[in-house]
Amino acid sequence: MKNPEDRKTLPPFNLQNKVAVITGAGSGIGQSIATLFARQGAAIEILEIEEEKGEQTAQSLRAEGYSASSRRCDITQSDEVGRCMDAIAEERGRIDILVNNAGVAAVGDVLNTTEEDLDRVYRVNVKGSYHCLKACIPRMIGSGGGVILNLASIASLVGVKDRFAYSMSKGAMLTMTYSVATDFIDKKIRCNCICPSRIHTPFVDGYLKQHYPGQEKEMFDKLSKWQPIGRMGSTEEVAALALYLCSDEASFITGAAYPLDGGVLHVT
Repeated sequence: MKNPEDRKTLPPFNLQNKVAVITGAGSGIGQSIATLFARQGAAIEILEIEEEKGEQTAQSLRAEGYSASSRRCDITQSDEVGRCMDAIAEERGRIDILVNNAGVAAVGDVLNTTEEDLDRVYRVNVKGSYHCLKACIPRMIGSGGGVILNLASIASLVGVKDRFAYSMSKGAMLTMTYSVATDFIDKKIRCNCICPSRIHTPFVDGYLKQHYPGQEKEMFDKLSKWQPIGRMGSTEEVAALALYLCSDEASFITGAAYPLDGGVLHVT
């Protein structure tokens, strides 16, 4: 975290000499964050359970001349996370930024959500993020500080129909953010979260194809209009906010939840 006076000599949102660990960057929001962070100078380390997708993202960044690696990692397994963080710290020398992006969803209310679905969502979204935090924070403390960004959801802040398990997990992500920000502010670690509403990702397209065959366009329009602004957000828009919150320009911000919601919270 630089002194505000020091930043006057640098271009805005510069991540030069920063090492950024991003989970689930094989596609969607995580991929856009990895791409933007690399273009701003960060060395990118991807943790991705879908090994091929993670490597494709890393290869595309290397082809543009950026520093990027991908490691297969099941974040629900603490030993795998620990090994990956150890290897990154050994090879890169430090970890400056952690983006907890990897997550899964489940559709259903409390009555039709199965125990298996609840456990699956909890293991990835909550416990997986916990494993990454626990493995990464000591590294940040040892190198004098760092930045953590959690991908929560608008479902952390408002009720969303038929998203019981998902909302539970993203509510936990929100309060984890508050807790980490409070516990480690004296160690120069900032922790914030982004709460997006519906973002157009490959997951959305796959969901519509699976559940609404032949009605994809109609349902896409309906989901888009749930946002008062009249459309879904883009992964690049999430990445732009992530860049700000992980940059030194946001060095006075910690323990904050940023809606990226097209007006869902406050526009009627």
